[in-house]
Amino acid sequence: MKRLTYEMKQRGQGMTEYIIIVALIAVAAIAVYMLFGATVRGQTAGIAMEIAGKDGKPAIDAAGAAAQKAADRAKQADANSLSTYGNQADAGKQ
Repeated sequence: MKRLTYEMKQRGQGMTEYIIIVALIAVAAIAVYMLFGATVRGQTAGIAMEIAGKDGKPAIDAAGAAAQKAADRAKQADANSLSTYGNQADAGKQ
């Protein structure tokens, strides 16, 4: 009986670890999609237009602009971190 409860606890611990890992992967995937989603959608639209025989350059150019915007936001993320939180609050008062 004691061995059976030990095995049940081990299974529960393994399941909990698995759920935590899946949740972290989901959060990371959402963050990446939020940052690069417009780029991926624009590139996919451009490719689809090219396959259909239309000019896909505007969609691909829009994807490039979205990629640049995402890169700029990523650079700003370094400047807007928890280490500079006090500076941001002080800047908002002025």
